[in-house]
Order: sequence, then C-alpha cells, then structure tokens
Amino acid sequence: MRPAILLLEFDSIARGIRAGDAIAKRAPLTTLHTGTVQPGKYLVLAGGEVAAVEEARLAGQLVASDALIDELFLPDVHPDVVAAIVGERRQESGESLGVIETRTVAAVLRAADAGVKGAEVALLEVLLADGLGGKGYLLFGGTVSEVEAAVELGVASLPRANQLVASEVIAQLDPAMWTNLIEHGSFGRRVRRGGEGA
Repeated sequence: MRPAILLLEFDSIARGIRAGDAIAKRAPLTTLHTGTVQPGKYLVLAGGEVAAVEEARLAGQLVASDALIDELFLPDVHPDVVAAIVGERRQESGESLGVIETRTVAAVLRAADAGVKGAEVALLEVLLADGLGGKGYLLFGGTVSEVEAAVELGVASLPRANQLVASEVIAQLDPAMWTNLIEHGSFGRRVRRGGEGA
C-alpha cells in the first residue's frame, strides 16, 4: 500500500500553526511541512502510514474551527502526485495537454490524484499557491482521449463546484507553447531570461 497524505488549508495563519502543532503531537508521521502561501493562507501537509495520518487529520480538525477552508486526505496517494508536490516536472509533451485550475491547493492535488489514477496520462506538473494568488493548477500530457478522461475525472473528484476555476483539453498544442510550459510556467521568469525559446 502506498502512503497517505493530508493537507489542511487555513485562512488563518495562527490557527494553522496551532493545527500543525496538534498534528505533530498526535501521531508519528513520516513528513510534516507547514507554511504560509499567498494570499495569507497557511498550509499543513503531513504524510505517513494511513492510520497515523488519519489520527493527525482528526487532531487538525479539532482545532481548525471555521478557519479551515479546504482539506485533502488521500489514504493511497499516487507516487506521481507526491513527486509533483515536491517540485518534480516531467518534460515530455504528448499529443494533447490537459489543464485543471482550482481555487485551493487541496483541490488541485485531489484532481491530480484522480486523473493520474484513472487515465493513462503523465502528470507533467502541479503548481501550488505562491505566485498564483493561492490557486493551483496541473498539467496532464498524453493522447487526447486519455487526457480528456483524466480532466473529467479530476474535475469530478472536486467535492464542491466552486473549487474549479477552469479546465481545458488542448489537442496538438503548438510547439512554442510546449516550450514555454516545459521551461517554466511563470511569465516573469520567461521574460527575464530574455525570451529564450519564445
């Protein structure tokens, strides 16, 4: 069995710190990462054995109160999602590109896990919160039919319709756009590099 992850997303930094402390004290975890993200939100990410992460989730929820704006508990998280969380980017392009944009970090991770488990796609990248106004987005690559399936599954996994900002499937993405996306999605970084590959 793959490990579990938990993500709690707070609109209060103080409450998020308190929840992180409660989680750390409650159960033995493999990983615990916390911190601020734009626009003034606080994230608590925990990973480990399923039972320990479930205990941590309960501890975090007890102190969360109304400051918890989204949460994610994946008891069997796909390894590609874990790799994407820590910043791994896959370079291959493919026949088509799928994009899911969400209002929260928890929502985009949920969509990524559902899409990559349910369709034969590559999870190219997941971008989280900072520089995005607290939003998240993901990129799937693969055949048109598989990318369509992954995007549909990802969107369907969201528990609330208002978590979705937009989703797109683009067949035969222009090579210049692939270059821009593969090198870096941030406009500022692309421009500061002198428009290389543009």
